[in-house]
Amino acid sequence: MTRDHCPFGSAQHKQSVKSRPVEAIAVDRIIALLAQGEMEVLGLLPGSSNYTFLTAVRDASLQCLAVYKPQRGESPLWDFPQGTLCLREVAAYLVSQALGWSFIPPTVLRDGPHGLGSVQLFIEAEPEAHYFTFRDEHVPELQQIALFDCLTNNADRKGGHCLRGKDGHIWAVDNALTFHTDYKLRTVIWDFAGQPIPEELLRDLAAFRERLAQQNLPVETLAKLLAAEEMEALKQRLHALLKRATFPEPGPGRHIPWPLI
Repeated sequence: MTRDHCPFGSAQHKQSVKSRPVEAIAVDRIIALLAQGEMEVLGLLPGSSNYTFLTAVRDASLQCLAVYKPQRGESPLWDFPQGTLCLREVAAYLVSQALGWSFIPPTVLRDGPHGLGSVQLFIEAEPEAHYFTFRDEHVPELQQIALFDCLTNNADRKGGHCLRGKDGHIWAVDNALTFHTDYKLRTVIWDFAGQPIPEELLRDLAAFRERLAQQNLPVETLAKLLAAEEMEALKQRLHALLKRATFPEPGPGRHIPWPLI
C-alpha cells in the first residue's frame, strides 16, 4: 500500500515545529511521544489487507500523525501466526536501528484505542515517488533496504513500500511479513543480486552480529517480539550474508510480491 506521509507539529506552536525536518527532533523524543502520547483515531487508511488507522498522537508540547495497526485487526494468514504482524513491525524497526540504518520510521508497540498494536510515525512523502521512480537515484539507500530484506526475510517488499520524504530521505514501510523461519523473500529490489556487498555495509552487519551476541535490553526486547526459532533463523541469515559477502540471487519459487507497487 502506498501512503502519503504527513508532517507533524507542536500542539502549542504548530507552525514553527511543522516547518522543521523530521531529523530536527530527536528520535528518543518521537519514540516517547508515540509510546505515551494520547491517541485519537482519524480514520482508516484505504487499500490495506489489515485494519490500519491514521491517528493523531499528542502530549503537552508535541503532536504527530501516526500509523496504528492493532493486533486484533490483522487478517488471518496461513503462514504467519495470528496476532504477530504488529510485533514484527516493531522488531523490524529495532533491527534497522541496531544496524544503524535509519530508513524505518520510529515504531513502538503499545495499547491504543483498539488494543495492542504497532504505532509508526507518519512521515510526509512525495505522493508519486516510489522505488520504480527513484531506483537509479538512491542506490546506497536501496542497497541497505535490499540487505535488510534478505536479513529479515521480508515476504512483501513492494515498490510502494519504499517512499521518499519531502526532505529526500528514503523510507521503508510495511515491514510486517518478516522474520519467518522458512525462506520467504519476495521483493522488487533485485538490482544488486550477485554483486559484492559494499565494505561499509558488511561492517554494519558484523557489528550487528556482535550486538546480537550480547545480553542487553535491545536484544532482550527483540527476543520478546520474535519466537526463539525466529531469532535463531535471523542469526543464521546474518551469518550467511557475512560469509558470502554478496547480495543473494532470487531463490526458488515466486521471488517478487504482487502487486509490484
